[in-house]
Amino acid sequence: MRIVFMGTPEFAVASLEALIESGSDIVGVVTAPDKPAGRGQKMSESAVKQYALANGLKVLQPVKLKDEQFLEELRALRADLQVVVAFRMLPEVVWSMPPLGTINLHASLLPQYRGAAPINWVLINGEKESGVTTFFLKQEIDTGHILFTEKITLTGHETAGELHDRLMDKGAGLLVKTVKAVESGRYTENPQEHLAEGIELKHAPKIFKEDCNINWNQPAEKVYNFIRGLSPYPTAYTMLNDKILKVFGAEYELAETGEQPGEFFSDNRTFLKVSATDGFVHLTDVQLEGKKRMGIEEFLRGVRL
Repeated sequence: MRIVFMGTPEFAVASLEALIESGSDIVGVVTAPDKPAGRGQKMSESAVKQYALANGLKVLQPVKLKDEQFLEELRALRADLQVVVAFRMLPEVVWSMPPLGTINLHASLLPQYRGAAPINWVLINGEKESGVTTFFLKQEIDTGHILFTEKITLTGHETAGELHDRLMDKGAGLLVKTVKAVESGRYTENPQEHLAEGIELKHAPKIFKEDCNINWNQPAEKVYNFIRGLSPYPTAYTMLNDKILKVFGAEYELAETGEQPGEFFSDNRTFLKVSATDGFVHLTDVQLEGKKRMGIEEFLRGVRL
């Protein structure tokens, strides 16, 4: 079975590697165009491109997915199946091209948390479980018929970075299982409309910088979930001495503070905590604007509050 793989970030590399190791015939890889990055604005290749080139795979990097030259190159690969992991939304002319269709790996238990940032939103909302889902693509984003899912239990303390790595590995295995099932024809399609009946669906829209500002006027646990759900990227932040303070790590305690939410308290040596509506959030891993990221004791050695 001839497979075209589509993906861009590190999350997708694990799936591509697993498919290759399972013996899948990857006839082409579609990824994002190179883009300038860093202070020197040097052209940067996606993680998927780097892996693909290192393994001798053909790489396509279309700027526009409806570009006729790209579509001709894609048709020429004669794929039986396309596999999408952490890529962009595909037009119908692309996802409908292979005879066996196009499957997608999504980092949530669909139909819950459709959208661009499921890992972040699952933690922000304090969910007790998450997982990965494979499904056939159709026009509306993340709504196609489900093939397989696999659940994991959440601890209530992991960061988005840690959950990313867990789901990356879990998803790679599920994708190999899905591809083998599609190749053999032994699978069942489960319409998401049936699974969504009678339940409240939660969504996972893309998160922008302005969405990352911490609202201290809410319970401490909710603030804590917000911080870990955005760590290490795109990172929750608050203001300290008129500068942006990014918060990568925190803990929380419940207490009757008697203080206004958002007040800072510190002994200038070992702790920095901020009042919420029902307790305090202790900041443990931070980065002040213009400074490097550091643990709270190192941070307090250089900043007088």
